[in-house]
Amino acid sequence: MKFRDRIDAGNLLAERLTENGYTPAIVLGIPRGGIILADIVAKKLAADFDIVIPRKLGAPENEELAIGAVMEDGTSYINRYIVNALRIPQNYIESERVRQAAEIRRRSAAYRKPGLSYNIAGKNVIIVDDGIATGATVIASAKWARKQHPLTLTIAVPVAPSQSVEVLEQESDSVIVLHMPHDFGSVGQFYEEFGPVSDDQVTQIMRSRGLLL
Repeated sequence: MKFRDRIDAGNLLAERLTENGYTPAIVLGIPRGGIILADIVAKKLAADFDIVIPRKLGAPENEELAIGAVMEDGTSYINRYIVNALRIPQNYIESERVRQAAEIRRRSAAYRKPGLSYNIAGKNVIIVDDGIATGATVIASAKWARKQHPLTLTIAVPVAPSQSVEVLEQESDSVIVLHMPHDFGSVGQFYEEFGPVSDDQVTQIMRSRGLLL
């Protein structure tokens, strides 16, 4: 199964959620790519929209390999299997947390109104991304969302490997995945067009939603 692009994936994800009878109060997109899908899902399901900003913690000398992820408030997820296998020292993890927290603050300032608070307590929440590989950023997002005391928490993505879905099921009330391939290399291989999403694209959506000046 391949999606044409993020818009196609967003529409298909919204259709699946509608079929399953989901009635979220708010949809949270993960920048950058997940915001395009989340915006579509929120519109189709007549839900509120916002973003949540995790950052992957990269391995030493291989930033693409996620050893975990962190949120702006310090909420984090560490993949202990990878950390132990690579013998990554704690001081490296802490320095990477600090570095990524700074990027989260930059993105938060660029993407959302200053001082804009989240209001998800007691609400049905769906976290949306354009796909999951290790699941680190989505897990960190789910852990953060749980702290806000939502009524229910759902994770919805177009594609993810089954082993990551098993972990996500422990962090949420339900997980919706359109495609769980046996042969998973990267999220991009399941899209015909998977170009980078720019800050300008994100801010355009946020302004249209009244979440950015």
